[in-house]
Amino acid sequence: MPMDPSLNRIPETVRRVHLIAVGGTAMGALACLLNELGCEVRGSDRTIYPPMSDFLAARGIRVLEGFRPENLEPAPDLVVIGNAVTAANPEALECARRGIPYCSLPQAVNRFAARGKRALVVVGTHGKTTTSALAAWILHTAGRDPSFLIGGILADFGSNYRLGRGGEIVLEGDEYDTAFFDKGPKFLHYDPVRLIWTSLEFDHADIYRDLPAIERAFGRLLERLSPACRLFAWDDEPAIDRLLGATRAAVRRYGTQPGSEWRLEVLAPEEGFRCFAAWKGNVRYGRFRTRLIGRHNLLNALAALALAESLGVGPAEAGRALESFRGVKRRQEVRGEKRGVLVLDDFAHHPTAVRETIAAVAAAYPERRIIAVFEPRSNTSMRNVFQEVYPAAFAAADRVLVRDIAVPEKVPAAERFNAERLADALRAQGKEAFRFADTDGILEHLVRFARPGDLVLIMSNGGFDNLHERLLAAL
Repeated sequence: MPMDPSLNRIPETVRRVHLIAVGGTAMGALACLLNELGCEVRGSDRTIYPPMSDFLAARGIRVLEGFRPENLEPAPDLVVIGNAVTAANPEALECARRGIPYCSLPQAVNRFAARGKRALVVVGTHGKTTTSALAAWILHTAGRDPSFLIGGILADFGSNYRLGRGGEIVLEGDEYDTAFFDKGPKFLHYDPVRLIWTSLEFDHADIYRDLPAIERAFGRLLERLSPACRLFAWDDEPAIDRLLGATRAAVRRYGTQPGSEWRLEVLAPEEGFRCFAAWKGNVRYGRFRTRLIGRHNLLNALAALALAESLGVGPAEAGRALESFRGVKRRQEVRGEKRGVLVLDDFAHHPTAVRETIAAVAAAYPERRIIAVFEPRSNTSMRNVFQEVYPAAFAAADRVLVRDIAVPEKVPAAERFNAERLADALRAQGKEAFRFADTDGILEHLVRFARPGDLVLIMSNGGFDNLHERLLAAL
């Protein structure tokens, strides 16, 4: 039974809410947010893994494993349907059969979190989560008490959402489609007064055919922006340059180009800190320190500084925030060290993110051998669209371990990423590279061959069968 478009609405009074695919980072945050607002909240998912499983359990959110029609009993006032859900999902079908009002995640965010607040939105292929987290932390430490909903758990809050009393809300704007009943990008649902645009590359090969298709999606966002919106756009991406003419927003460029309003100057590091100067026009705005590693994170910090300055936060306040910021889980996160082997976790899956992450880690830990462990799990990385690009992304690693895609049936055989081909290409470049059929094989290899002084960088946008904790326990 198809969904009734007239029921794609949020009732005036909502007490009981059910979330289909609650295990997603943003959906889990929404569940907790609704719980804090006094709703009776439950959710379901096929599988759920840390850190989100622990996050929901700690906040008393009831999670039902598996999708079944009976999960909608007793009937909720509202069903929130995640974008990973298909029209054939048993709970979506039951929702349609029973005529229960339903909505998408951004619709729920607008109604329950963003209503009456000024939206500060971060978009782009890379860096959205860290940049959003930095902006939220700067505003928080400056006493602005912002709300936020971000795609990663901030170490400083132990959460990826917050209901603040202040007038602003920081939102990570996703270009992925909204839901099976709304194929437009999620970010089209928001009306930002400030927008940071970090990057633009081809991604999400399951829903976008090519880069021009993604450019059209961002173009739609730019066309919707109000003239009152201030847009901070990265200055080193030709696709961004091409699209900026479509917006009425007040554009401010940031990065390293001479003509940009906000410019980054990398300074010599200090013990435990990366240092940089931010220039606004021809005036040195300030000198800053951060524990984040990598040039890409200095650019993320620069964008967050520019946004905060536009809202009246000065360099001294912002500097204290940057210096104290403890990062985002699964972004170059140190998971532990055993027998002299340091284990880091990162969300990287796109080749640009893989390249920048490995390069940042190698520069931050020059004395360690870097063992890069990669699981192609996203809808794009499971495809061969970047097959020929990935070898260069691992240039800064000393040894590379690549897992076969875990669910090959999700991708037509002719379109699948080939782990063995990647390992062969890396070996042809003189790199130590190995392909594994499963995670158990990777674990066994690491336990046998990792030595004191090594750094194991585990990269996946999924749980990777809890490899991080299993490795530390085995060591």
